[in-house]
Amino acid sequence: MLDEKQYVGIDASKLRFDGYIHPCGKRVSSGSSAKEVEALVRRLVDLNPTAVALEASGGYERKLADCLHAAGLEVYILPPARVRGYARAMGQVAKTDAIDAVMIAQYLAATHHRLVPYAPDPARARLSALAAHRRRLVAEKSGLASQLDTIDEPIVRNMILARQKALAQDVAVLDKAIKTLLAATPDLSQRYKRLRQVAGVGPVFATALLADLPELGHVSPKVAAALLGVAPHARQSGASSRPGRCNGGRKHLRDIAYMGALSAIKVKDPVLEPFYKRLRAKGKPFKLAMVATMRKLITILNAIARSDPAFQ
Repeated sequence: MLDEKQYVGIDASKLRFDGYIHPCGKRVSSGSSAKEVEALVRRLVDLNPTAVALEASGGYERKLADCLHAAGLEVYILPPARVRGYARAMGQVAKTDAIDAVMIAQYLAATHHRLVPYAPDPARARLSALAAHRRRLVAEKSGLASQLDTIDEPIVRNMILARQKALAQDVAVLDKAIKTLLAATPDLSQRYKRLRQVAGVGPVFATALLADLPELGHVSPKVAAALLGVAPHARQSGASSRPGRCNGGRKHLRDIAYMGALSAIKVKDPVLEPFYKRLRAKGKPFKLAMVATMRKLITILNAIARSDPAFQ
């Protein structure tokens, strides 16, 4: 048993961690306090597993993942949708914390060779948190603006206007914090400046790429497009062959990339604008042409990140 590879799957929640060790079938569990997490880490270090995986759980997994990584273990954070898809494929319909831990461990064992280990990056984590909250505030501000079109009650309108003003001030504070963080982090600052040189990549897009697409430059163009959600997946079976369809990916990045591609077309970028026009001239629908242009843009950015010294 000591020589057999062991994979640990851990389901994380606010108050506890439930773990399963594959293939021996042992279980571990712990509360989420600092002392309990420390004890769990020591127990897993003594086990010396091949790898440990946690399912992304809104940030609750981050504390344990950081501790496990600091202890020298190989750690992975897995997308919940993929683990759940694996569970369905295995015929596991029920869903509990204990069952999830089993599925995480088995998924890790089956796909370990294809996964990218978790590597803590405090500066990038801060940048991601700042950018995420900025998106929330901008979305709220936009929602309030649309309400003003139909609300005539003076008290409500005044409250909405006051809230919009407060949101604008908060967004300005976040923009300043992002700028300060980038200036204090040389490697992020260099990458940010390089990305900004590409047509269509404004401050928001460059920040989002640095914060939420760390794979940029480390994966193939197809994988980069899939992470953005603009890679068409084949749908062929027997004699039937339907057009590919894009799905999945990181929606907030895709939304920002759409505006970036649109901006590049409007400023007549020498690569993206002719590419888009050729597709439209061939009769391609607007949506299809835009998705293809976004895929072209992320391919360019991935190539830059792969070869430019700023990203090395």
